[in-house]
Amino acid sequence: MGTVEVATTRRARARGLLGRPAPDGALLLPRTRSVHGVGMTYPIDVARLDAAGVVVRVDRLAPGGLLLPCRGAHHVLEAAAGAFASWGLGPASQLEVAPAASVRTGRRPPRPRRR
Repeated sequence: MGTVEVATTRRARARGLLGRPAPDGALLLPRTRSVHGVGMTYPIDVARLDAAGVVVRVDRLAPGGLLLPCRGAHHVLEAAAGAFASWGLGPASQLEVAPAASVRTGRRPPRPRRR
């Protein structure tokens, strides 16, 4: 599997892959149960994960489409269409993400404190 970015802010989770080129890796949206493709220009693979990171369901989301929550889903993993098949990712696959793989999209860097 490729690199996994973790959307750590509410804004980054709401944006997902919108406005970005198709990724080489994937984007993990913690605490997200449903996604939409409004404004997307390409289809994406979407995996819904349980609390432990086990894939519950995999779907293809077309631009403009909507995927409603499914039973047992706590997180969402997004990738370019066809990526999951090439990685062998499917239901019952276990996802593990290293802590250093986070991105804070949509947030300014903290300002240095003056003493």
